[in-house]
Amino acid sequence: MKRIEFLGSQMDAGSMMETVETIACRLKDNLFTQHVVVNVAKLVNMRKDSELASSVTECDIINIDGMGVVWGARFLGHEVKERVAGVDLFLELNVMAEREGYSVFFLGAQQEVVEKTASIMNARHPNLKVAGFHHGYFWDDEESLVKAVKDSGADLLFVAITSPKKENFINKWREELGVNLVMGVGGTFDVVAGKVKRAPIWMQRSGLEWLFRVFQEPRRMWKRYLMTNTQYAWLLIKEKFKRL
Repeated sequence: MKRIEFLGSQMDAGSMMETVETIACRLKDNLFTQHVVVNVAKLVNMRKDSELASSVTECDIINIDGMGVVWGARFLGHEVKERVAGVDLFLELNVMAEREGYSVFFLGAQQEVVEKTASIMNARHPNLKVAGFHHGYFWDDEESLVKAVKDSGADLLFVAITSPKKENFINKWREELGVNLVMGVGGTFDVVAGKVKRAPIWMQRSGLEWLFRVFQEPRRMWKRYLMTNTQYAWLLIKEKFKRL
């Protein structure tokens, strides 16, 4: 995959197919892969959070999840084929895991949500090996959780925790998790379990998925998106003028 530098951050401008194929090849070669996706909010927050920036930069694959980043990169002259949404990549990797015989571990969200996610994925993929699952409230004893993941023998670990906690947790414990792939998937389990609805396809393609989230959780989301989207637009404008 082609790696680009956009607003001071490295990211991979590959397609969904290229990403899955790259991960599959790395797994076959027994190469550890730390994966992350970036969107507008994360890109903005990385500029003022050095720990988050380091956790993202050290990843082996950095996909673009967010039409705002896709359009912004194109606006500055980068060739970006498509958005690689974290939830869609999660689903594709579970298909690959079932086909290739890899085992998975689901970590994050509330207990009932992660349990339902594991149950749904097993129903969709009867031959999928679920090595284990655990809720995302383990911060008083991270070491025990990391040991449980390692002892499970899982090949792929999906971490459904909010940013920047998940990125920093993954980067901190990457050497001790014992998996070959670890991927932060944010609110994916809530979507799979049906707790949160995903935006209609037309809103996803129009870059309005953030607005759909604001409608669902206005008190929590409106300020976050107003601030980060405004800062992002200003960064793009400044960068464009620098290139004129």
